[in-house]
Amino acid sequence: MSDIKHRSIHTNGIWMHIAEKGEGPLILLIHGFPSLWSTWKYQITHLAKHGYHVVAPDMRGYGDSDCPMDPASYTVFHLVGDLIGLLDQLGEQQAYVVGHDWGAQVAWHLCLFRPDRVKALVTFGVPYRPRSKESKPIEFMTKIFGEGFYIAQFQELGKAEKSFAKYDCKTVLEKLLLINGPDLLAAPPGVDIIDFLETPASLPSWVTEEEINFCAEKFEKSGFTGALNYYRAMDRNWELLGPWHGAKIYVATKFIVGDKDVGFQAFGTKDYIEGEEFKTLVPNLEVVLMDGHHFIHQEKAEQVTNEILSFFSNIVNVLVI
Repeated sequence: MSDIKHRSIHTNGIWMHIAEKGEGPLILLIHGFPSLWSTWKYQITHLAKHGYHVVAPDMRGYGDSDCPMDPASYTVFHLVGDLIGLLDQLGEQQAYVVGHDWGAQVAWHLCLFRPDRVKALVTFGVPYRPRSKESKPIEFMTKIFGEGFYIAQFQELGKAEKSFAKYDCKTVLEKLLLINGPDLLAAPPGVDIIDFLETPASLPSWVTEEEINFCAEKFEKSGFTGALNYYRAMDRNWELLGPWHGAKIYVATKFIVGDKDVGFQAFGTKDYIEGEEFKTLVPNLEVVLMDGHHFIHQEKAEQVTNEILSFFSNIVNVLVI
């Protein structure tokens, strides 16, 4: 990856590290939890070869980007604001956008708030869901899945960090990236989720020791607070998103998910994406179900990249016509 360029850009009050390669129309790759820009290394190289300017930031709170400690600095408005500022600094009015996991959530809201800045969208794993009328998300998830549910356990500032600190960063990442457990990520009463998750005996073919070590080194410097603060801002997001209740996303979108993704069954994702509500909220939608797990963009890197290229090239054709 030595030919990938790196620089920091000042946007929305923070310094954001970006990795970039290629020339042409801009593709913005947004990582999720607990990844860095490097989760896209296959896509960066191959999308650039096909004539795109590919930019993959370390999101706020991750890697070499600034990491505010206050969870209040991690609402979707902050995160989308970071990306709008990034586009402005790059001198681009619009971008093709790709997001995974939390990156998908940010990408959905980028399309919701500023559809004028997005040519087309590809997301992985996390569909756009309607805002509940009645209850905040943490209250709802804790009631349904219990206090051992991983998102519920992430809420108290410092608690999960202390739990994670019992292990080295490499082990924490292996537990989180290579989850080998029940579909519902909830620990038994009195057990921390990081203790509940197994440490894999070996790495799968789609992730290398070098990649794990690279990410572990970055988290040793930054800690996990920034990454966990995305979850701690979920209730605040709910409060702030009231004006967009029931709003639809009209940006042309391809949603890709692995049939073995954690929570695909337990969180109702399968029924939701196969039903009508998702397609009603995102009218210009294509859904692709793949044989794979949560980090499908790494596990099936070539297949996923081809899906991205075919979708964006068709959008180009439509725009030209």
